[in-house]
Amino acid sequence: MSLTRQDVEKIAHLARLAITEQEMPVYVDSLSSIVAFVDQLSKADTGAVQPMAHPLAGQTQRLRADEVTETDCHEKYQANAAAVQAGLYLVPRVIE
Repeated sequence: MSLTRQDVEKIAHLARLAITEQEMPVYVDSLSSIVAFVDQLSKADTGAVQPMAHPLAGQTQRLRADEVTETDCHEKYQANAAAVQAGLYLVPRVIE
């Protein structure tokens, strides 16, 4: 699939990019190449490929210890609230 100049102008508008007239042909070619590559990848037969749980087979990810590092301060935070009931912030209804 090849992108047209109008396609790139729409993409640039959505992305809020200012593309000059001199840059436009470069963007059209580059984005068309990217779309063509993705189209080529989508045609690859992946039916026999097993999903991976981890990209590095046989290795584990180092994780930090699951420890509580902060104390419960909700009463301190709710002291500044306009209205609190049963530990919940009360706010004005916005949808009726």
